[in-house]
Amino acid sequence: MTKTPTPCTQTNEPTQASSAPLAVTGASGNVGGVVARLLSERGLPLRLLANTPSRAPKLPGAHAVQCSYEDTPASREALSGVEILFMVSAPESEDRLDKHLAFVDAAAASGVRHIVYLSFMNAAPDATFTLARTHFHTEEHIKASGMTYTFLRDNFYADFFVELPDEEGRILGPAGDGRVGVIAREDAGRVAAGILADPGRYENQTLDVTGPEALTLEEITQILTRVRGRPVTYVRETVEEAYESRKKWPAAQWEYDSWVSTYTSIARGEMDVVSTTVRDVTGRDPLTFEEVARAALASGR
Repeated sequence: MTKTPTPCTQTNEPTQASSAPLAVTGASGNVGGVVARLLSERGLPLRLLANTPSRAPKLPGAHAVQCSYEDTPASREALSGVEILFMVSAPESEDRLDKHLAFVDAAAASGVRHIVYLSFMNAAPDATFTLARTHFHTEEHIKASGMTYTFLRDNFYADFFVELPDEEGRILGPAGDGRVGVIAREDAGRVAAGILADPGRYENQTLDVTGPEALTLEEITQILTRVRGRPVTYVRETVEEAYESRKKWPAAQWEYDSWVSTYTSIARGEMDVVSTTVRDVTGRDPLTFEEVARAALASGR
């Protein structure tokens, strides 16, 4: 069961009492990049953990170090002296869970006190969306580690659906009339940054992170049509048709399963969640799907 965070007023002043560096993974990515930028603006000391440190953003107060999702002496050294860790999920792979568990072990062994983990909506051992199962087992391992935690269960990203239509302007999938509370990556990053700056307020909490509305794929394509000025359509598929239509992309079975279950999780109502977390943590309303789509169009995406 998720909790509702205590509302707070967002400021640009540092709120973390410790002078220890705050470690951020994924700083060269979409959500992690927002997190690193906002924490740097607050004046917090940052250690950016990256496979390739040269790709990490150059930010005031931030130092990039090499670190992989393994429990190795190098990973422990990279985490040494860190009290608060922001952990994004590793790139999708068949051994993603093994990497997560090893990295959590490295963090615990290095003395990390609190993990803010970027999880996923409805993380459960029997979740329809197959990748949400990995998030559940990662959460359980963090709980068993002795570290305190905050789990941010983000819904599907609005930006993903903006980018989803194919070259014919279609979104194909077996989502039926299910709804999804899409969240802007920018808002997801703002929530994480707010929590990392004051982790004690959110200790041992699991928070659903969503946008302001739950939309059907039909509604999503209608918005994209309006924003782009050209037709975007939702093509309903059966599960069998969805697997067949994706065979044009060579992939492993676990990848096909994750792609198709993106839609079946929506069809089964598991993504039909709207929370107040964005406003509670940041003090501002979350972006609507249309706002995300218009921003993408303005930026040429």
